[in-house]
Amino acid sequence: MPKRKMHLGYDFSYSHMAGRWRMPGAWPGHIFPDIEMFEEMARIAERGMLDLIFSGDGTGVPDTWRGNRDAAVEWGVNWPRQDLNPIAVAMSRVTRHIGFGLTYSSTFMHPYYTARLMNSLDHLTRGRIAMNLVTSTRRSDAANFGFDELMEHGARYDRMEEFTDVCRKLWDSAEPDAMLWDRETGRVGDPSKIHDVHHHGRFFKVDGPLNTPPSPQGRPVLIQAGGSPRGIRASAYVADHVFGADMALPLQIRQRKALDEALVALGRDPEKVGILWQTPMVVAETRGEAVARLDQLMQALPNEAVGAYLSYNSGYDFSRLPERFSLRELHQEIIASQASPMGFLHELSQKIGAETELSRAEFFEHGRREAVNYDTTLAGTAAEIADRLEETFEATGSRGGFMLGHTVSMPLDLIGIADLLVPELQRRGRFRTEYTGRTLKENLLES
Repeated sequence: MPKRKMHLGYDFSYSHMAGRWRMPGAWPGHIFPDIEMFEEMARIAERGMLDLIFSGDGTGVPDTWRGNRDAAVEWGVNWPRQDLNPIAVAMSRVTRHIGFGLTYSSTFMHPYYTARLMNSLDHLTRGRIAMNLVTSTRRSDAANFGFDELMEHGARYDRMEEFTDVCRKLWDSAEPDAMLWDRETGRVGDPSKIHDVHHHGRFFKVDGPLNTPPSPQGRPVLIQAGGSPRGIRASAYVADHVFGADMALPLQIRQRKALDEALVALGRDPEKVGILWQTPMVVAETRGEAVARLDQLMQALPNEAVGAYLSYNSGYDFSRLPERFSLRELHQEIIASQASPMGFLHELSQKIGAETELSRAEFFEHGRREAVNYDTTLAGTAAEIADRLEETFEATGSRGGFMLGHTVSMPLDLIGIADLLVPELQRRGRFRTEYTGRTLKENLLES
C-alpha cells in the first residue's frame, strides 16, 4: 500500500528577527523588507515543491520589558514587520504553484473587508491563497485598534467563529458561474446568482453581498492554530488545516485526538483536516555542521533582548526579577499580576523542578534557549530529520504534515530544505515529485 504523503510549508515569520538576520548565510547584500529577498525565497521554496510559504503577523511592538519598547526596537524582537499581502502578490508573480498563507486577526479586523481582500488575493495569485486566523492575545496589538483591554479568552473564539461564518457567507454570495462577460449582449453577471447575506449576529452585522467575482478557490484555505480546549474546538469549526505547535510528541498525539473528537462532534470528517506541525529545523550534509549552526543562535541575543521576548509572550515584566528566586515563586508572582505563565515556565519547572532556586543570569540563559527555539529545533542530516518527521507524521494520524521554519539563516536553511530534505522524503515516498493541483486547496488535498 502506498505511503501517505506529507505536506510541507515554510514559516518565514522570524527569519529577520532575534539576530537571525546577521547569521552566516543570511541574505548577503539585502536588508528587510527588500522585495528581492522574498521573491528569491519563493523561487527556492517552489523548487522544493513546498505547499505554501507562511507568515504569522502582529501589529504591536513589544513593550512589556521595563514598560517600554526600546529593547524590542534595538534588538529586533518581534519587530519590525510589514503587511504581507502586497509581498505575497510580488512572490506570486515569480512562481506558478506554491501557495501563500497570510495572518489576520478576527479580534480586530472586520469580516467584510477581510473576505474581500482574500478574494482579490486569490484572483491575483490564481488560487494560491490561505488565511491564518488568530484571536490576538497581546495588549500592544489591541491598543492599536482602540481596545483598552484584551477581549476575554472565550469571547475571542466566539468572535472568530462568527467572523468565519460571515466570511463564508460572503464568499458564497456569488455562485461560481455568476459572471457572464457576454460580449454580444453586454451582460456582465446573472442577478439570480448573486445573494444577500443579511447576517445579524453578536459581533457583526453585514448585509452583503460581496461585490467581487467568485475567486478561483471559491474560498481561501483557512488555517487556525488553537491549542487550548476552546481553541481546538474553534479550529474544528474554522480550519481546513490546523497549525500545531512544536511540542513533545505525546502532546501532539493528544491534540490530534482532541481535534478529531471536536471534528466528529461537528459532523466533519477528521481524515480531511490535517495538522501542520510547527517544526524549527536546520538540515546540513553532516550532523556536526547542523548542530554548529544551531549553536550560533545562542550567541545572537543579549539578556535584554531575551527579557523583551519572554516579557512580551507572557505579559509579565521579567526585568522585575530578584537576584535569586524559585520557579514556583515566579509562577505565583506572574499569576498575581494577571499575566500568563506560558508554556516555557511549565516546561522549565518540569525539567529542573519548581522549587529549584535560580539566579537572574541562570534564568535568562534558560530563556535564551526559548527565545531562539533551541531545544525544539531539529538539527541533523536529511536522513535524521526525515526519520523524525516520519515518526511524528505516523503517530499523529498521517494527516497534514509540517510547517518548517524558525531556521538559523535564510536562504541557506531553505536551500537545505529544498535540496537535501525534500529529495530524501521523495526517496521514501513521503513527498510529491510534482505539483498536480491547479490551486493551493487542490495541492493540500493530495495524500
